[in-house]
Amino acid sequence: MALKYRRIMLKLSGETLMGDQQYGIDPNMLEYYTKQIKELIDIGVEVAVVIGGGNIFRGLSAAESGIERTQGDYMGMLATVINGMALQSMMETHGVYTRLISAIEMQQIAEPYIRRRAIRHLEKGRVVIFSAGTGNPYFTTDSAAALRANEIDADVILKGTRVDGIYSADPEKDPSATKYDRISFREVLNKNLRVMDQAAFALCAENNLPIIVFDINEPANLRKIMFGEPVGTLVTNGGGVVHTPV
Repeated sequence: MALKYRRIMLKLSGETLMGDQQYGIDPNMLEYYTKQIKELIDIGVEVAVVIGGGNIFRGLSAAESGIERTQGDYMGMLATVINGMALQSMMETHGVYTRLISAIEMQQIAEPYIRRRAIRHLEKGRVVIFSAGTGNPYFTTDSAAALRANEIDADVILKGTRVDGIYSADPEKDPSATKYDRISFREVLNKNLRVMDQAAFALCAENNLPIIVFDINEPANLRKIMFGEPVGTLVTNGGGVVHTPV
């Protein structure tokens, strides 16, 4: 079977790295993601990754503790660098070549972001881990994923979550919530569904970059997506809403 997507942006939340812990990094989760990504590299997919930092520090919640918003956001960016370093170390232990790229200059541990260099790394089969968000406060890692995905000409953004797609309501709170198999950017906005922050979402819509929201904890999902199998919820500029039959 031919690959449907050749170059992807995988967006992971920092919270997923906690596993069953209340904070920090679970080595078992690092290994799980490493094996998932390695499988994609082995079949010829070019993989870029953006990880959040919520397992270590959340900038938005910093204000509650008296930390100024901008300072808190920078602290959150540094948390994403720590997560990126952890994932890089685990992947290279498993023989996967990587490059950690930071939007904030820190020469001893990460490369600065240079678009052409990042694309060349991908072409050579290296996993590119983008860290430190966009390098600017007031922007989330969703925005960083959308920005970098557009800059490197990714075919799709894959947003790994705990649920198997986008629902009409939170399925963990509302048992009557229905799942969308496919939905347009416009419908997501009209229905006020939470997929990404609005800046990230608008950037994807404007540049026709599709988003697939899927359950990252199902091991076969990433490979299925690469070969065009229907997994999760596909968001595009196409028309119409398609529900999963009950």
